[in-house]
Amino acid sequence: MHEDVDRMDAPFTTAGAIALELLASPAVADAWSSASALPAMSVGALACHLGRQAVRAADLLPVATDLAPLGSADAHYHRAAWVTSTSPDDPVNDRSADDADAALGHGALLERTADALARVQTLLTTGAARPVVGLPWQGWALHRDDFLLTRLLEVVVHSDDLAVSTGVPTPAFPPEVFGPVRDLLGRLAEHRHGQSALVGALARRERARVVSAF
Repeated sequence: MHEDVDRMDAPFTTAGAIALELLASPAVADAWSSASALPAMSVGALACHLGRQAVRAADLLPVATDLAPLGSADAHYHRAAWVTSTSPDDPVNDRSADDADAALGHGALLERTADALARVQTLLTTGAARPVVGLPWQGWALHRDDFLLTRLLEVVVHSDDLAVSTGVPTPAFPPEVFGPVRDLLGRLAEHRHGQSALVGALARRERARVVSAF
């Protein structure tokens, strides 16, 4: 399943560049201290959370791990505590790191995100990125393609959150970025709600229902 360990390398760097362009929007800077579309998060904190996906990749990709990898990105979301959390106030949803980064300002976000993307590009093109990436705060690891797929999902979803929060168009991601995220979200929604609920939500407006992957 993971013979092509590099299949998400190029899509991730593409997604990161698109996200950075959104983060650089004057609308993000202008709304920095305003409430975002997500509960208990300012626009600045949301922007920093989006930028952190590149930083986390840059920090984790070169690090060796003894943690056993899960079999898929799906398994990561099936186990992650924040997925089953019921309140933004739950400890697992702590956003103090995002708030702290937001306090440093818009310019600092752009600088660290651009630097992280450059580091990721170097790691992926020089072979320095590990085939298995440890997630020590979770207690497991992921194969690199699965790890980068989870970061792709974060980038796509939070780019939409940030665009909605600031009144700018949501970026259009190319098929190699959006396709894997769309498929992962669909599988997670099916796992959570069942096939009938997913089919009804997508194909039958007379049976419209809320079907969330999380």
